[in-house]
Amino acid sequence: MIDRLTVDKILDAANIVDVVSDFVTLKRAGANLKGLCPFHDDRTPSFMVSPSKNICKCFACGKGGTPVHFIMEHEQLTYPEALRYLAKKYHIEVQERELTDEEKVQQSERESLFVVNEWANEWFQRQMNETVDGRAVGLAYFRQRGFRDDIIKRFQLGFCPDKYDAQWQAAKAEGFNEDFILKTGLCIRNEAGKTYDRFRNRVIFPIHTLSGKVVGFGGRVLDSRTKGVNIKYQNSPENAIYSKRRELYGLFFAKKAIVKEDLCYLVEGYTDVMAMHQMGVENVVASSGTALTNEQIRAIHRFTENIVVIYDGDAAGIKASQRGIDMLLAEGMSVRLLLLPDGDDPDSFARKHTATEYQDYLKEHQVDFIRFKTDLLLNEAQGDPIKLSRLVNNIVESLAVIPDEITRTFYIKETSQMLSLSEGIITKAVSKQRQRMREERQRERERQRPNGPSTESPTPDPSSQKEEEASVVSASGNDNLPSQGDSEGAFSEALGGASPSLMGEAGGGPAKSGSLVLQTEALLVQMIVRHGEKVMCEVPDGDGEQRPLKVVEFVQYALAQDDLELHDPLHRQILDEALQHYNEEGFRCDRYFENHPDLAVANLANELAHDSETLSRIHEKGIPIKPEEERLMELLPHLIADYKLALVDDEVKTLMQQMRDPAVLADKAAYIRLIQRYQELKQVQGELGRLRGDRVFA
Repeated sequence: MIDRLTVDKILDAANIVDVVSDFVTLKRAGANLKGLCPFHDDRTPSFMVSPSKNICKCFACGKGGTPVHFIMEHEQLTYPEALRYLAKKYHIEVQERELTDEEKVQQSERESLFVVNEWANEWFQRQMNETVDGRAVGLAYFRQRGFRDDIIKRFQLGFCPDKYDAQWQAAKAEGFNEDFILKTGLCIRNEAGKTYDRFRNRVIFPIHTLSGKVVGFGGRVLDSRTKGVNIKYQNSPENAIYSKRRELYGLFFAKKAIVKEDLCYLVEGYTDVMAMHQMGVENVVASSGTALTNEQIRAIHRFTENIVVIYDGDAAGIKASQRGIDMLLAEGMSVRLLLLPDGDDPDSFARKHTATEYQDYLKEHQVDFIRFKTDLLLNEAQGDPIKLSRLVNNIVESLAVIPDEITRTFYIKETSQMLSLSEGIITKAVSKQRQRMREERQRERERQRPNGPSTESPTPDPSSQKEEEASVVSASGNDNLPSQGDSEGAFSEALGGASPSLMGEAGGGPAKSGSLVLQTEALLVQMIVRHGEKVMCEVPDGDGEQRPLKVVEFVQYALAQDDLELHDPLHRQILDEALQHYNEEGFRCDRYFENHPDLAVANLANELAHDSETLSRIHEKGIPIKPEEERLMELLPHLIADYKLALVDDEVKTLMQQMRDPAVLADKAAYIRLIQRYQELKQVQGELGRLRGDRVFA
């Protein structure tokens, strides 16, 4: 577990711009910065980063938060894992006590899979560099392919020996749980119950996340065994941490170069990426031999809008380039194509040229997507009217997916010139295609509507947080809260003279929550997040001495007077945890809740803490408004009165509806009880109205 002092050091060091910039290209936008959101399909920058508030937020999908929560969301880490990530980034030593056996069992599956993969990555490298067979077979293979030792080391390449279960036995000897070893896909258990290594006698390419964590592996059969083998490469299977659709090989090593060059080269295989690095071209990633996916395109789009797709110069490579073009265009990318000479791929082409020749070829042979596609299809059509018609339709389909109207118009103009067709004809055809696309999307939405699948991220369940997360900050009791007996008068005075059981005397209880109730409740919680640990005033204690009364104490007492509790579960959680910690030395509610392990709590706290709206409008125009912190004695009693009045109003509305019910009208006794309750509540309304005066909070 991470102690509180270390947590504070990490939070002090973590800079939101620094953290987000590792994953998103940011551009200045006034006092803030903006970029493409890494959490959803963002084609125009909607992700804002505030250096002054040290938070980020997407104004399209709503995700964001502090540096800790950005890392939690982006890397899918737990709260303690995110803290350790930031501690490593800022070179902060983390002091932790040894976990108990029970706590080890409770560690998440994701964390365990990452640990197993990290061990496996080091094991593969040791097998290649420190064993006779590894050097003679694995290392020799890479050197024969022309790769320098520095490239082999940079990409952490390895080798799995030609033994049935060498890695399985090694992993078990290290004490790893068998289930986790199998879930990573490093080993396979057959129907007979026998376990063997997935990557035996293969050279290994580890696959990294954007932050450098190993999520999976690719293994290649050695050249001596490839004859007659249909599948030369084998990847880790999909699991809790690895998805082929999301990962791009080499992105971890390329991200800084992509930002610097404002350009990304996209290739097919692992060795293509390595070969280009060796040629001095580092802004390159690979789709790992799989079909390009939207998730992969969006990962690139976070760093640049410009992409050059490099495919082999054979027929299969050309067709592959066509399949990916429309997907890239639809994501708002600026696309250029580069075809290598027939028979070459980026790896083999690199072995035939110097670094300078290689880089010059890349710069000189890029072709705009529309020219590439038009030339290619014109060559296929060869004057056939039917094929030419299909050619136009094919190009129109590509033009129609371009989201930006100006870019689309520019390409329509260029296409009309290349095809010697009227610009109006192409414009009309593109408009019809876009209309068909809109209608198809509408039909798809209608097909999904009956089931109503939610696209929102589920609210994290606080109960699912591990004991470690809950104990990052040690809990302290609320024994210092005054009892109602010895301080009732002082609290009543702080409330503005209200009777300690104002609603209780009227028989009031928790009312049905409505929008106004929740809005007013949110304002109370906002005060807790902003000022919960701050002193509101001084009140006499049981011995007649003055002691400070803090905001969260006041709110708790004011609610307890009428046996009330907050309606929203997150609001209740914030109040409860504030009461646990408000007397701890150095505790600050805003900092604690904005960096809370529960993302739902943290997101709410960030919204409340940084809400630009003023809490109230109680001052006349032209009168200077004091800082909120200096008006706590004025604001809190009115907010409490507002909240109770909202509850009363809510119950009054419910009573009025009940009194119109024919069944109630027919039951004289029931009707009289409702009338009596209605009169009691109207009296309470008047009392609360006098407490509030003309100063109404909404």
